Amino acid sequence: MNSYQDGRSADGLWQNLRLLDVDALLQGELRTSPGVIAVLNGRVAHVGAADALPAELRMQLAALPAHDGAGALTTPGLVDCHTHLVYGGQRANEFAMRLAGASYEQIARAGGGIVSSVRATREATEDELLAATAPRLQALLAEGVCAIEIKSGYGLALEHERKQLRVARRLGEQFGVTVRSTFLGAHALPPEFADRADDYITEVCEHMLPALHAEGLVDAVDAFCETIGFSRAQTERVFRAAQALGLPLKLHAEQLSDMDGAALAAHYGALSCDHLEHLSARGIAAMKAAGSVAVLLPGAYYALRDTHLPPIQALREAGVPIAISTDHNPGTSPALSLLLMLNMACTLFRLTVAEALAGVTVHAAQALGLPATHGRIAAGMPANFVLWRLQEPAELAYWLGQRPACRVVRGGRIVDGGAA
Repeated sequence: MNSYQDGRSADGLWQNLRLLDVDALLQGELRTSPGVIAVLNGRVAHVGAADALPAELRMQLAALPAHDGAGALTTPGLVDCHTHLVYGGQRANEFAMRLAGASYEQIARAGGGIVSSVRATREATEDELLAATAPRLQALLAEGVCAIEIKSGYGLALEHERKQLRVARRLGEQFGVTVRSTFLGAHALPPEFADRADDYITEVCEHMLPALHAEGLVDAVDAFCETIGFSRAQTERVFRAAQALGLPLKLHAEQLSDMDGAALAAHYGALSCDHLEHLSARGIAAMKAAGSVAVLLPGAYYALRDTHLPPIQALREAGVPIAISTDHNPGTSPALSLLLMLNMACTLFRLTVAEALAGVTVHAAQALGLPATHGRIAAGMPANFVLWRLQEPAELAYWLGQRPACRVVRGGRIVDGGAA
């Protein structure tokens, strides 16, 4: 059974809801109000107080089902705005190596890390990658995720990057979830380009990116600007190539050191800069000026046993929007729960619950360039919302290991999570 294709239309009047106020989240408040959601043709036609429902709309809804929310807490569909979901194999051995004292850099330089996932991904067929990835996606969908970013970057050659991006597209179609596919060709140096990083960036910019863009497989472009990744100058070459094709930008920035990548990305109008443990005041100012979202990834921080916190207070004071994501990947964040990331963001990064919830709704949608379609429940937007059997919004970040019972409306259909 495919949970999306077999799902029922969500059209009708959803009553007896406690609606989470997203605007209040942005002011640091957790606030709900009783209300209804009217859905027509898969889109929200009205959200708010029942007595504010227009008479004409009420007549249109009369012939459609009435859905009783039984007082459920109702939030926008969640958005996971940074994942590496499509890959071959796994890297549990590196988890053991880190526990034995090896650093992220040491593992990478010894042939582990990203390059080990490249080998496994290249060996897998497209269908094998689809079969391996689908359960991972379903776990996230079961928690109310209605939009997700999926990066390439484990192929590092045209045919294999294409394979990853094609799987991302197929997953979106199969599960009726909005998937933004991001080309991350500049993720690591493939073995066939050893000691020839500039030549590889030429391959990324002049061959891989144009071909994949022409095939309609690329929604955004990312790079790993880091001492074990690519230099600032090499990253800028990728940005220029993407900009020439009219593609939005993102960046893995300042995770392990300050490469001034965030300021560079902001200069090119990046949608987001992600990780940011070593973000400087200059980078913060540039992100604020550009409107770039700071995507924090507590799963990687936790898995790497990092102790260098992102500059949360400085981001707050500057008014830079903060998003939260799983950063699901096989090496440094094998996380399959966005709700767990909410808890980690609060406990490890000291975010408030309101900040964390904004970080997986409105700000996460902004980080993907989707503010008009996701992150809120608003008239005219596609119907993406979740009914939770919870007493208060803070419970979404409070429970550890418990997946609260929920009812999911995704893409205008009632899908009740991602289980197939």
